[in-house]
Amino acid sequence: MKLPPDIYFRPDIHLLLWKPRGVLDEKVVNRIIAFVRDAETKSDASKLRFIDTTELSAIELNFRYVFHVALYRRMSRKGRAPIKSAFLVKEPEFEHYFKLHALLTAHSPLEVRLFKEVEAAAKWLGVPSERLHSP
Repeated sequence: MKLPPDIYFRPDIHLLLWKPRGVLDEKVVNRIIAFVRDAETKSDASKLRFIDTTELSAIELNFRYVFHVALYRRMSRKGRAPIKSAFLVKEPEFEHYFKLHALLTAHSPLEVRLFKEVEAAAKWLGVPSERLHSP
């Protein structure tokens, strides 16, 4: 499967890494959701996710959209293997979007946590921190 820009896969550790750049808007999120949906229908190979938001310059999403995305992801994983998603979020003004996603996916197969440091995210995911950097 061809990976979209800013997506990297580490098959040896079952990790999907996404490092969005620029503006995070509905078009970008819809593209990544479509990719993840297609990838998950073919295989549950990526049990770990790392989303590095440090290259974002802005987020142009509303809470209604974030709410719908989180509920969609929650329902799409119902009855399936758990996935751990670590979000690296250093900008306080972006944090509430990802906190809402984490809150709405709580008590589902999606384990979502936010981190300010790569090392803490790596420890929680159980992978070496150098593997969380994009090539």
